[in-house]
Amino acid sequence: MLNIVLVEPEIPMNTGNIARTCAATRSRLHLVKPLGFDISDRAVKRAGLDYWPMVDLRVYENLEEFFVQNPRPDLWLATTKAPQDYTKARFAPGCWLMFGKETAGLPLKLRQKYYHRCIRIPMRPDARSLNLANSVAILAYEALRQQGFPELSGVGEMAGVQHP
Repeated sequence: MLNIVLVEPEIPMNTGNIARTCAATRSRLHLVKPLGFDISDRAVKRAGLDYWPMVDLRVYENLEEFFVQNPRPDLWLATTKAPQDYTKARFAPGCWLMFGKETAGLPLKLRQKYYHRCIRIPMRPDARSLNLANSVAILAYEALRQQGFPELSGVGEMAGVQHP
């Protein structure tokens, strides 16, 4: 199972889109507080997130709690300040893709500790960054592609099309 980690996400629509990607890909979603929005059952129902029950969700009070509960994750950090682009990474089954908050990215201390596990999505130099939900989708699907899209249907098929 692929693990998607959002550190202090701020924008509810981004997290909603990421949760939908996690639901569709059977990926686990990890949220590290503080969150910039409410994820109570009432708030989720009011937002019409009918796929939310399909999300395997874990919530942590802070990064320290995250690492206590997940002591040695096969971690890849997505950052525009990475030394390598994501195509150089080899994503193993069960790996963890970590993303920072929309306004500041991941903390410097974390990027320094995992420097050789920092990856970026190539883009033009004068563009600040991609949308968080888009970045998660790009990296999640690359990781799943490398793993042969485990437990996902539709790969190599076209729904409703009969083969001759």
